[in-house]
Amino acid sequence: MSNKMTGIVVVLAVLLLLASNSLFIIKETERGVMLQFGKVEQADIQPGLHWKWPLVNEVRTFDARILTLDANPERFLTIEKKGMMVDSFAKWRIINVGKYYTATNGEESRAMRLLAQRVNEGLRNGFGERTLQEVVSGERDQLMNELTVALNEFTQTSLGIEVVDVRVKRIDLPSEVSGSVYNRMNSERQRESQEHRSKGYEQAEVIRADADRQRTILEAEAYRESELIRGDGDAEAARVYAEAYSQDPEFYSFVRSLNAYKETFRDKGDIMLVEPDSDFFRYLKDSTGGKK
Repeated sequence: MSNKMTGIVVVLAVLLLLASNSLFIIKETERGVMLQFGKVEQADIQPGLHWKWPLVNEVRTFDARILTLDANPERFLTIEKKGMMVDSFAKWRIINVGKYYTATNGEESRAMRLLAQRVNEGLRNGFGERTLQEVVSGERDQLMNELTVALNEFTQTSLGIEVVDVRVKRIDLPSEVSGSVYNRMNSERQRESQEHRSKGYEQAEVIRADADRQRTILEAEAYRESELIRGDGDAEAARVYAEAYSQDPEFYSFVRSLNAYKETFRDKGDIMLVEPDSDFFRYLKDSTGGKK
């Protein structure tokens, strides 16, 4: 009985050992390849529970998520032969597990090296066909899109990977170039500021001339209107004086004489030489002015 139980335990242990070496699980974030004596037997194993022949088959798993290649900064030349330090990165993922394993032996670091060489070569060619202004501003996105398409033509067929995106993190000018570039940019900004300042002076002169013209017109119209009003007032005053004078000419003459006396003898030192029988003193000699 003891020997029989021992045999059963041994058989169960062997079965468990075979099951543990025969069953394997591929996660959702992984892709696998099955080898048989080192040769690819099953190229792309999907996520789930699978089995293999123990000691015959070997399973290699790889990360199926989007991975990041952070390349080292490299010096590239533009079409103007101006050097710049470019720091870039690329996003990629495995799409053909069998081809990826065959090309890289399943080594992620090797895939990174091969992809980095292609990225640097593409950036060097792209920068070499463009000016500094184009790669810094306007055509950078176009350059990255063209580079992504060109890389995929190679990597998908040769490495079994897809380049999702290539981007430039930063572009730095070398120290021997940055000074001259800064001086040129400073000169351009000074020229633009001088142009804007000149346009501002020109517009200011136009506005000032228009304001002076409007002021002259307003002053002329105001003066004309004031002269018209003054003329109307003088005419009205003359009419009133004429009416008053016609009602009592003698009284009017008397008032005028009093005003003349007041203006003439305003100061104590005033002296006037006239004949005693002059009409100027007519009302001083006789309050009726010599008319009774």
